[in-house]
Amino acid sequence: MSKNFDVVVIGGGPGGYIAAIRAAQLGFSVACIDEWKNAAGGPAPGGTCTNVGCIPSKALLQSSEHFEHAGHAFADHGIDIKGLSLNLPQMLSRKDTVVKQNNDGILYLFKKNKITFFHGRGAFVKHDASGTEISVTGKTDESLIAKHVVIATGSNARALPGTPFDEKMILSNTGALTIGAVPKRLGVIGAGVIGLEMGSVWRRLGSAVTMLEALPTFLGAVDEQIAKEAFKLFTKQGLGIQLGVKIGTITTGKKDVTVEYVDAKGEAQKAVFDKLIISIGRTPNTIGLNAEAIGLKLDERGFVVVDDDCKSSVANVWAVGDVVRGPMLAHKAEEEGVAVAERIAGQHGHVNFNTVPWVIYTSPEISWVGKNEQELKAAGVAYKAGSFPFLANGRARALGDTNGMVKFLADAKTDEILGVHIIGPSASELIAEAVVAMEFRASAEDIARICHAHPSLSEATKEAALAVDKRALNF
Repeated sequence: MSKNFDVVVIGGGPGGYIAAIRAAQLGFSVACIDEWKNAAGGPAPGGTCTNVGCIPSKALLQSSEHFEHAGHAFADHGIDIKGLSLNLPQMLSRKDTVVKQNNDGILYLFKKNKITFFHGRGAFVKHDASGTEISVTGKTDESLIAKHVVIATGSNARALPGTPFDEKMILSNTGALTIGAVPKRLGVIGAGVIGLEMGSVWRRLGSAVTMLEALPTFLGAVDEQIAKEAFKLFTKQGLGIQLGVKIGTITTGKKDVTVEYVDAKGEAQKAVFDKLIISIGRTPNTIGLNAEAIGLKLDERGFVVVDDDCKSSVANVWAVGDVVRGPMLAHKAEEEGVAVAERIAGQHGHVNFNTVPWVIYTSPEISWVGKNEQELKAAGVAYKAGSFPFLANGRARALGDTNGMVKFLADAKTDEILGVHIIGPSASELIAEAVVAMEFRASAEDIARICHAHPSLSEATKEAALAVDKRALNF
């Protein structure tokens, strides 16, 4: 017999579980379906982000950064370490513990908010005036009837044509997080966010990392000045980054992977790696959803087609996160999940794509919000720019981490902040001030006039805002 709910969410990642919680807060009866399993076969809600993405990668980034600091930076602080060694199994175990804590936290939140959780795969059966029927295939098969459905099924790693992931030699982000021994030679195809983060982890632990990027420019979505600084710093660290590469044949042997490619000069090259990570983007996870059963429209790439309010082509069926247009970011999915729950309740949910922050959790971190210089120039927008280096920031000196800068872009006439770009220590945290400022349509002068604690990294934000008017105080 079918079970009835006001809202059924398919997918328990950041977009899905947050949508379920907000809908429950608004008084709806809510169910969430998620098929992720832990090593024991039990439920592991949280989606790609929690299980094989944001959370485990940040755990390994933190651990590997500690290891690198212990080996190279602690001596400057008067801390001498002898016999430093890597316990990789413990590092990976800690990462798994962090993931489980997040899985368990989501299950607790479902219980707290009286959300019914179904562990299995959800698929559409039919849609009519009485609602949408969804089947759940798991240890116990179920049939659900929903007045509203929120699709939040996320995305999968994109494989190179003809080179499927085996997660042993050819790795997606999933396999990149579980390498059992530090590879001497690590290849990474794709120098984007995931490639840089995973490449950084294994370089710190001892791998010789070569990154092969098809695009002729490095981090093309990032402000050009920031990207150039990042390229300089990453290559200085030891990441071998090659741009403008055309990948050819990839051959897997028993112990290595051979990649044949053409470099930016048009010359044929060959590289042999112990492991190869492929990070060339992600594809929407809609296979198996049985979209055709209810006439749900997908585009040519498999994304659920939605309007600005995340409404699909089927009445009362919504979609959020990686499975729809827009940036594939966990926090964007969360905001859409909240907005959809509120729209179902007749409220006016809101997501402003222009103030969605972006972060790359390398060292130095890179973050940005709003427009970059290339975009403003292309649009013919008159703007002013101001920047401030962490080299001139007292807290950064005390930390021993003075690489990078904060950069403001403001409208030439109104001084409204159009974009903020940061490369340096704690960039992921510092960007929040810029997001708040832009949401309130603040001017650079507004930030310049706000008192910031001394000594703090946030002073670099204030100084960059002052620099828009060419009156930075400490540089």
